Amino acid sequence: MGSMFRSEEMVLCQLFVQPEAAYVSMYELGEAGIAQFRDLNPHVNDFQRRYVSEVRRCSEMERKLRWVAGELPEPPPPPKPAKCSLSPREINILEERIDYIESEIQEITRNARNLKSDYLSLLELKTLIEKTQTFFQDHSAQRKISASVQIYNNDAVLGHLGFIAGVVATARVPSFEKMLWRISHGNIFFKQAQIEEPLKDPVTGHDLLKTVFVVFFHGEQIKLRVKKVCNGFKATLYPCPATYKDQQDMLAGVESRIKDLEMVLEQTEQHRRLVLANIARDISTWMVAVRKEKAIYHTLNMFSMDIVKKCLIAECWVPRKDLHVVQKALDDGVKASGSPIPSILHNVPTNETPPTFNRTNKFTRGFQNLIDSYGIASYREVNPALYTIITFPFLFAVMFGDVGHGILMTIFAAILVIFEKKFSQTKTDNEIWNIFFGGRYIILLMGIFSMYTGLIYNDMFSKSLNIFGSSWQNVYSDNMLPNHTMLELDPKTAYSQIPYPFGMDPVWQFASNNIIFLNSFKMKLSIIFGVIHMAFGVTMSVVNFNFFRKPELILLQYVPQILFLLLLFWYLCILMFMKWTMYSAIATDPALGTSCAPSVLIIFINMMLLKKSEDKPPCRAFMYDGQDELQKTFLAIAFLCIPVMLFGKPVYKIMVTRKRKQQQYQESVEDGGTPENGDHGDAMGEMIITQAIHTIEYVLGAVSHTASYLRLWALSLAHAQLSAVLWQRVLRMGMGEPGVNSVKLYVIFGVWAFFTLAILVLMEGLSAFLHTLRLHWVEFMSKFYEGQGYAFAPFCFSDILENDDEPKAVETNGSPPE
Repeated sequence: MGSMFRSEEMVLCQLFVQPEAAYVSMYELGEAGIAQFRDLNPHVNDFQRRYVSEVRRCSEMERKLRWVAGELPEPPPPPKPAKCSLSPREINILEERIDYIESEIQEITRNARNLKSDYLSLLELKTLIEKTQTFFQDHSAQRKISASVQIYNNDAVLGHLGFIAGVVATARVPSFEKMLWRISHGNIFFKQAQIEEPLKDPVTGHDLLKTVFVVFFHGEQIKLRVKKVCNGFKATLYPCPATYKDQQDMLAGVESRIKDLEMVLEQTEQHRRLVLANIARDISTWMVAVRKEKAIYHTLNMFSMDIVKKCLIAECWVPRKDLHVVQKALDDGVKASGSPIPSILHNVPTNETPPTFNRTNKFTRGFQNLIDSYGIASYREVNPALYTIITFPFLFAVMFGDVGHGILMTIFAAILVIFEKKFSQTKTDNEIWNIFFGGRYIILLMGIFSMYTGLIYNDMFSKSLNIFGSSWQNVYSDNMLPNHTMLELDPKTAYSQIPYPFGMDPVWQFASNNIIFLNSFKMKLSIIFGVIHMAFGVTMSVVNFNFFRKPELILLQYVPQILFLLLLFWYLCILMFMKWTMYSAIATDPALGTSCAPSVLIIFINMMLLKKSEDKPPCRAFMYDGQDELQKTFLAIAFLCIPVMLFGKPVYKIMVTRKRKQQQYQESVEDGGTPENGDHGDAMGEMIITQAIHTIEYVLGAVSHTASYLRLWALSLAHAQLSAVLWQRVLRMGMGEPGVNSVKLYVIFGVWAFFTLAILVLMEGLSAFLHTLRLHWVEFMSKFYEGQGYAFAPFCFSDILENDDEPKAVETNGSPPE
């Protein structure tokens, strides 16, 4: 809890480690994830660092493992837990095994690719022979081609006509035919037939659409031209016999080779699957080991060497609570290496601003991320995430109050929480899913609080729950309301003077004046919650002032700020409570009746404008005696707080500076030196301007931020009205129509359920979430939260493996990164 209330105390440590013990020590620190190392070699090129060869070696092994993983038919199983780091001998064995696996898979893949290429060629040749037989049996072609057949130099010749057969891509056939026609001036005969079944590319596995062709020509010159065109269009030429008997003999041989090749391909694929299955069991574990090895040497490159080149020196930020873990890691490294020289841990005093580290768990991490999204907390300032755990879901529920919608949200979040281990093991790039899963505990609390506020509003899918009966009576007879179903509730005649036990009375749903009542109630409630929330934020600044030893700011900043807020806006809330308790419909005094109940907003405006109010008998202008004088006193004190906020801090700084300069002057005179005459006018001017900006921002913000909390009322009203519209215009109207059957009722309910989830739960939920986030970031946290820090980024294996990224030097010179 202490870590959630305030960030961890950090210590800048200097480590003196022997090179032979550094690897094991860094492995222990990487598993613990508690040290943020600084780069002590900022001006040294990455290729000139001590362990660059080891980093390259690990990068090469990682590249090979990634390639092998890409060859697997399905994702590999998760890695096995590693108990300790790998020794140099084990790393060498792993490297040799990875090299052997890569070469083996490459050889298998290359052989399979060659076999597939041969198989594709045989399939093309088989199809070509079958199609050419059809070409030669074409009677129209026979009339154009001489029937005499001769074989000359292994080239097919029909009489004095030669022919070339082959296969070309179907998409190139029109251009291919046109080019052949042009180069031969029409002195060719071209036949084609598309292959019906697509072929498989042996490299990519994609479908190939190809066409068989035969070109008949006359003369050697045209033959050479035809071959060049075929090469240009990447057509594959095959020897084709000219006689039917030879074609049949070749076809039989090709079919026999195809069957043999199919058997070899099947055996090759089985062997490849077996090899990959054996590799898949361990590849994730190997990848984790290699990436850890790479991260260790990458971090060791941030270390510097001592003068004699025998000791590694490192600097890192460590939480003070975890110093013993760092010392244990150093001792384990020395013990594992057998070095007689111990590693040394030294705390370095520094004035540098440490990183901010808030220790979280799976429940608090989501709320901490909401705060960090606004800005990383300054070192050791109050952490708003602790209070956001309650205030965030509560303010959300004020706007989203509905029992039914809260149940739906709670069920969804409960599923994510119950099966979180299963979902966390499934890695996905779906950003929306990752956001929902990361904020599952926030959604769970929002759903639970929404059910609570829904019970307060007595609203469940826009219907009231009659749990305790009603405190109101029906004073109307049937003949008094012949055409009305809505009743106007008059507390003077219909109220039993017994409050409803919990939440809203269900009878208000049927009242014609329910909107007026709910508007007034929710609007006042929003102002009350807003003032309490802001006052709590202002009060949290006192904790910061005490911790950072600035007690003067409690008087010069906190007191005038809280007085200004309470004397004006909390007084407004007090008037609301007084109006609720003082005025009644059954009051015996006419001045305290409901007709004389004043408008709190009008009273507040008259107070700010110093406008006088007069009695209007029997009603009184003021709610109590001495109200006018007290309000003027509050207003005067509130306005006097403004110059205190404006000039208090700068004047105090000026006085402290003058006193310090006087002391320095006296000390220099006593020592016989020359006093320094430093000019601090610019700094003081800048401080006054900054304080003036903060004062104006606070004064104006007190008004605008109070009005900003009215969004609680506005969104709550909008959510309730949208829910009522869906119920009345979709579900109720649909079921009220004549001739409703089961199918129609099913469709109507489906439409209502869809719009309820899509609009009221998702869209309205997102809207309420964003408005709640704004109320915390602007209205609440601006009262005390600086957010000028930078996050603690430790050397941690889990973060490196999860983010799939290399560790980086977070700092180079001790200053936070920009």
